[in-house]
Amino acid sequence: MFTSGLQHVAAMYAGVVAPPLIVGAAVGLSAKELTFLTGASLFTAGLATFLQTLGIWKIGARLPFVNGVTFAGVAPMLAIVDTTGDKDDALPIIFGAIIVAGVLGFLAAPFFSKLVRFFPPVVTGTVITLIGISLLPVAFGWAQGPNPGADDYGSASYLGLAGLTLLVVLALRRFTRGFVKQIAVLIGLVIGTLIAIPFGVTDFGPVADADVIGFPTPFHFGAPQFAVAAIVSMCVVMIVSMTESTADMLALGEIVERPADEKTIAAGLRADTLGSALSPLFNGFMCSAFAQNVGLVAMTRIRSRFVVACGGGFLVLMGLCPMAAALIAVVPRPVLGGAGVVLFGSVAASGIQTLVKAGLEKDNNVLILAVSLAVGIIPISAPEFYHAFPETAKIILDSGISTGCVAAVVLNLLFNHLGKRGDADEVTAPMEPGEEISAKRTSEPSAEPAH
Repeated sequence: MFTSGLQHVAAMYAGVVAPPLIVGAAVGLSAKELTFLTGASLFTAGLATFLQTLGIWKIGARLPFVNGVTFAGVAPMLAIVDTTGDKDDALPIIFGAIIVAGVLGFLAAPFFSKLVRFFPPVVTGTVITLIGISLLPVAFGWAQGPNPGADDYGSASYLGLAGLTLLVVLALRRFTRGFVKQIAVLIGLVIGTLIAIPFGVTDFGPVADADVIGFPTPFHFGAPQFAVAAIVSMCVVMIVSMTESTADMLALGEIVERPADEKTIAAGLRADTLGSALSPLFNGFMCSAFAQNVGLVAMTRIRSRFVVACGGGFLVLMGLCPMAAALIAVVPRPVLGGAGVVLFGSVAASGIQTLVKAGLEKDNNVLILAVSLAVGIIPISAPEFYHAFPETAKIILDSGISTGCVAAVVLNLLFNHLGKRGDADEVTAPMEPGEEISAKRTSEPSAEPAH
């Protein structure tokens, strides 16, 4: 439980600390304040993970979910910082907006969860596949190095380190058994970090400079402020976050063979939104389920929610001990990138497994899958595709998971629900231009006279 929980933390650590580092730098925080903000995000991520895995009353999906800071909020938070005259007010305005969005999301959770009836396998499989595909560029970015603006970004040494970590993980998965096989990613991260030391890629400076104990003082940056424009922006982010969390719950439900029903999704969304509403109290940001940990569950086959709750305990401890948090930060980005290829690819593979059960012999479902995948891949393959749209709209459009999910739901309604008459056309392979479907419709009237 100890090592498996730590493996979950290692898999999601970079995703948790990146948003506070980005936003904190934009506000102009000192190095010490940045460390404090990062520790606060770890602490609140641990609390949100407890809510999700262990649960209280009707709060928490009670699935092996890790919760942390959502990347969907980074762009709008930076926009809030840019439009705030006094930068000292930026974080209080952000925290106030997150509190309101979290409370509204908590109230809307039971209604939002009713959408689960519109998530058949063709929809869930498409969304799960998109989650994996959307996360892979993150791993590729990590593999190229820590600083995109550096001259050595994407150098052969960085890519070689990422490739070596990937080979270690694959070798452990192929040639070991039992416990060692289950923690292959964690061992790969450790070995990759040790190999990186002689090349000067591993930096132990953060450990030496960090304090041993540090509690995230409530409202450290000031009492929350409530600005209408910021609240509207973060409410949009909350909708995106709830959509992605719903997709993640459906994905994890398939992986652990406990399909997420409407009740489970409502409880999970309550945990997400309550965690988000409470997070600013300890100087944290909006929380959401982490898809990369879904890949870890799929790969290791360790399905216990208590293992993930143990990971939540590590997050809380790291939030209370900046030195421990800095120790995890020692793992070089290329090493994380090599392991991320396995983790995120496993998510996409789980989506493909779900699509196998989606009834793709029906032509309607083939069209749903084809168009939804295309829409979801737009932000990845053409990042500037929506450059002419307003910033508020881009919050949603730049998330391939959200746009692909919406497209799949709408197309499923259009082809399989609204005005449906009989079974959909069946095909065994994609049609050539001009080719007609020869299968008979079951809804055709019988040629024999009624007796």
